[in-house]
Formats: sequence, C-alpha cells, structure tokens
Amino acid sequence: METMVSSPIKLSQNAVAEFRRLMNEAGFDSAHYLRIGVKGGGCSGLSYVLGFDAKEEDDEIFEIEGIPVVMKNAHGIYLFGMEVDYSDGLNARGFVFKNPNASSSCGCGSSFAV
Repeated sequence: METMVSSPIKLSQNAVAEFRRLMNEAGFDSAHYLRIGVKGGGCSGLSYVLGFDAKEEDDEIFEIEGIPVVMKNAHGIYLFGMEVDYSDGLNARGFVFKNPNASSSCGCGSSFAV
C-alpha cells in the first residue's frame, strides 16, 4: 500500500508547466515519478537530484499540482521548504533551487552546503 504524505517542497508555476511539458513528450514513461533529492558531491558538498525515475521501496510519495513526486525520507532534512523554479530567460535557462536550508551554494546553483 502506498501512502502519500504532504509535500516538503514547493514547485513554482513555471516549474509545474515545464514538468508537465516534459511528461507530455512522446516516449515518456508514465510509470515514472519526478524524483527530487540530494547526493554527495558538487563544489559545495551536496548536489541536487532532479529527474524522472521509478519509485523505490524507501521513497516517500507526494503530489504537487497533479505531478507525482518521490523523495527519499532522509533527504527531507536538506530540502524541507525548498522551492523548485524554472527559468527560460536568455541568460539562465533551467531549473532553479531556492533552498532555505542551504548555508552556502555554488555559482551554478546546483550544489549547496548545510
């Protein structure tokens, strides 16, 4: 039995629109979830994980505006309160992480320290 929990993160309207666009692409595996997490590495100590993936046994499942999301329970302490945004400007295109738990981050915004 799967239990959905309330979301520890937020997605901006721009991010929701981009994830929906990606999910509607030909060949998208509808059995996959949006995975948000962290991994060791990067210039500041931890890097963000963002992509579509199969659910794993120790994942928590939640839904944001109809988008099914999975995250490892242990990652919540690093990501609680974070917002994922999407920018499609000329100078910066891609997903942006706004993490209130980060004590510092690198210039590219994909790595942080707590």
